[in-house]
Amino acid sequence: MPVSVEFIRKLERMSPELRDVLLALLEEVERQREESVTRREFLEFAKRTEENFQQVWKAIKELTEAQKKTEQRLTRLERVVEELAEAQKRTEQRLTRLEKVVEELAEAQKRTEEELRKLIQEHKETRKQLGGLTITVGYSLENEAYRALPELLKRDHAVMVEGRLKRAYIKDRKGNYIEVNIIGDGKVNGKRVKIVGEGKVQLSKNDVDAFVRRKLKRLEGLFENVFPVLVTHMTSSHDVEEYALRKGIKVYYSYDF
Repeated sequence: MPVSVEFIRKLERMSPELRDVLLALLEEVERQREESVTRREFLEFAKRTEENFQQVWKAIKELTEAQKKTEQRLTRLERVVEELAEAQKRTEQRLTRLEKVVEELAEAQKRTEEELRKLIQEHKETRKQLGGLTITVGYSLENEAYRALPELLKRDHAVMVEGRLKRAYIKDRKGNYIEVNIIGDGKVNGKRVKIVGEGKVQLSKNDVDAFVRRKLKRLEGLFENVFPVLVTHMTSSHDVEEYALRKGIKVYYSYDF
């Protein structure tokens, strides 16, 4: 069977599998040719075979083009997958760094809390020591006042102290015991008075109000006449003594003793 040059070129571009199939078809054509009775029958058969080859080749070409498009799509998909994988890798790296930062912050927070706990404990201890020191200084101030106030009250207010001034627990108007730092009896022009006082290292207006609220108010009605007095080393501002005097409270300083 005569074969065109174009057809041979097509065979050369085919894959080995397709080429084997077409060569088998050619062998069949050759066999049919030998068996053909007339040249006209052979030519008709050859024409039909060529047409079949053309259809097969067209189908192969279409399949090849489809395969090429599929490979292109796969290539694009592989590129997208690679980009996603790279993005995922970067995300994991960022997460790893973030986890490390969070761990460092947690550790720093733990250290801060520990330091704060120590600081609070030290502050409590300092307050305890200062409180003890304040009490000691306050008691010392009041102890001096017990000895000095009788003469000062007599000199400044004609108050004659009977017995001695002391520190004691007494019942308030509700029957509850309260500590009074300076308490004693006295007379002013024959009238009995109850001396009620307190010592403050540094006297402030708040201290004056607290003395009124915690001591004088709670003792109202228990004594006919109360003579209130406050003793201090110094005041927190220039007008504290005047503020106390307006409330009827006498103020004495340690340098008066």
